[in-house]
Amino acid sequence: MDQENLDNPTSADKDPTITSEIEIADETSLEDLDTEPMYINIGPTHPATHGTFRVFCRLDGEKIDRAAVEIGYLHRGFEKMVESKNYAQVIPYTDRLNYCSALSNNVGYTKAMERMLGVTITPRTEIIRVIICEVQRIMDHLICVCANLVDVGALTNFWYFFNAREKLNDVLEALTGARLTYSYVRIGGLAWDLPEGFEENVRAALSLVPKAIKDVTGLVKKNRIFIDRTRDVGVMTPEDAVSFGFTGPCLRASGVNHDLRKKHPYYHYDEFDFDVPLGENGDCYDRIFVRIEEMHQSLRIIEQALKILPGGPINIDDKNIVLPEKDNVHSSMEALINHFKLIIEGIQPPPGEIYDATETPNGELGFYIISDGSGHPYRIKVRPPCFYLMNGLKHLIEGHMVADIVAILAGLNIIAGELDR
Repeated sequence: MDQENLDNPTSADKDPTITSEIEIADETSLEDLDTEPMYINIGPTHPATHGTFRVFCRLDGEKIDRAAVEIGYLHRGFEKMVESKNYAQVIPYTDRLNYCSALSNNVGYTKAMERMLGVTITPRTEIIRVIICEVQRIMDHLICVCANLVDVGALTNFWYFFNAREKLNDVLEALTGARLTYSYVRIGGLAWDLPEGFEENVRAALSLVPKAIKDVTGLVKKNRIFIDRTRDVGVMTPEDAVSFGFTGPCLRASGVNHDLRKKHPYYHYDEFDFDVPLGENGDCYDRIFVRIEEMHQSLRIIEQALKILPGGPINIDDKNIVLPEKDNVHSSMEALINHFKLIIEGIQPPPGEIYDATETPNGELGFYIISDGSGHPYRIKVRPPCFYLMNGLKHLIEGHMVADIVAILAGLNIIAGELDR
């Protein structure tokens, strides 16, 4: 059976003995197999799947002969739901895309909105956004790598990385009041300024990351079991990575030098001194160590950002975009009216459309926004990195062993919240 028929079987192609909802084989395609095929489900509720999706496999012994990937078990309706909200109310919904690095989603959306509105945020806010995005990149990579290592049997490493991540969580909790979904960034600025002692707390928490990386790499880098489970497993060539729409660490692990912070710099990223790590083989091993090296680079960026963090306001001076200070609302009729209009009518960008993207921990997060001039978006289309990474999963696992699915899937770091369609 050809690939198209495998993914979209007709009634003539279906094997009547298969009762699964995804039927991916017919009798003629099994003639050359030496063993009776076995059909197994991995997901949607299974400890091997990092999210609610399903991988249906046809096995030739322990080898995956064919596979079909099904998403849609987690549907939040982001793109339709936000059409009934005003632009500011969209921010909490972005938290639920990649919930392992929600602040990066906040920044991506508000940056797109600020471009549509034609406004420039203050220098202090730009640097604060850089700091929180790089902190979230480290946190996202920590949980991705430690979960990946657990999946291939290296449990101890989880505690080394998660301990460092928890200290960073404490810093963000002090800043935002939350530990997972933050809703801290605002269109035109931030909800509030940095708390007292933030810089010292960030440096103290980040000081644990290099030691954690050293401990983990010391345990696994030359470990024969780890190497056998990751080297030449799930290889994605540069051409295939580009074809499938890979971005972020998974693309760079295949040797493709593409990072929006370098290619299309924003928030002065072109002025920071950092490198873009690249892999050579595009396998599970490279995907892990590209992320580990990216954490070192994020540490460099944060230290530089803390040194140049300017003073000044955190919100732009535009009453059509930013809510007035609460003290003014209580004492000024003009501020009260301004507050009322923004809450009820919302920000009203001019009619038009815009696409803007940022380099989040998993890759390019883009928002295509269409405005009809009202206070509600006419349409918001999200370009999340995980949707395209999932697109390549079938290609990566076919021909490998069942146990390899776990290593490959974890290395892609697919977050089901971004698979909403």
